[in-house]
Amino acid sequence: MKIAVIGTGAIAQFVQRMLPEHGHELAAILVRPHRVDPKSPKSVGSVDDLPAGVEMVLDCAGHEALAGLGPDILARGLDIISVSAGALADQQVSDRLDRAARKGGARLHLASGAIGGLDCLSAAAVGPLKSVTYVGRKPPAGWKGSLAEHSLDLGNITAAETHFQGSAREAALAYPKNANVAAAVALAGVGFDNTQVRLIADPTIHKNIHEVEAEGDFGTFQFRISGTALPDNPRSSALAAMSVLSKLDQLCKPIVL
Repeated sequence: MKIAVIGTGAIAQFVQRMLPEHGHELAAILVRPHRVDPKSPKSVGSVDDLPAGVEMVLDCAGHEALAGLGPDILARGLDIISVSAGALADQQVSDRLDRAARKGGARLHLASGAIGGLDCLSAAAVGPLKSVTYVGRKPPAGWKGSLAEHSLDLGNITAAETHFQGSAREAALAYPKNANVAAAVALAGVGFDNTQVRLIADPTIHKNIHEVEAEGDFGTFQFRISGTALPDNPRSSALAAMSVLSKLDQLCKPIVL
């Protein structure tokens, strides 16, 4: 497929490097107009500038990009794979994306991101589910640039400290660069307002740890993953970048699990 990628950050760069290995062509890199690279023929600053023949857009740039560019892309009839599940916590953004997808006959595919077990959680939600809790632990550096800095001295904490506790909607809106996992768990389970979230800065760990607990008619569910961050950005999960390519592969196969 001919692919356009939104963004130039750590996840976007990983995906761009790996596309040829998965049999796809990088046709365009969509960025903000002022960040267009005149030396790169693939760098474009608007949806209208996407080259003919693009078949899929991969959003690797975050909530703002999906909210701002997503509706125009979907209305044009192009599917999107996105790691920005948290953007849907804003109901107005979610509604705009929904209307645009229906208008263009396109679909927004949310990659699983840095978490796993969502297939089990989604199946259990049919039961239905009674409760879902997500706990996110990261080293202090993983919370830099977020609201955690307002309540914690990230450079000097010596023990694990909780800096957020609330709903998945509150977490996704307050931590747009850190809480996409909470949003993905919410969408697979009991929704943004009924999913409970706790975010922790922990100086004793060196990886990002995600834990999900659920209870329902199906029984109980516990999932824990200790993920490695991308070398270029301690806030970005390597698995999140891999999940974009995994979703792309899934959409291209005639038989999928």
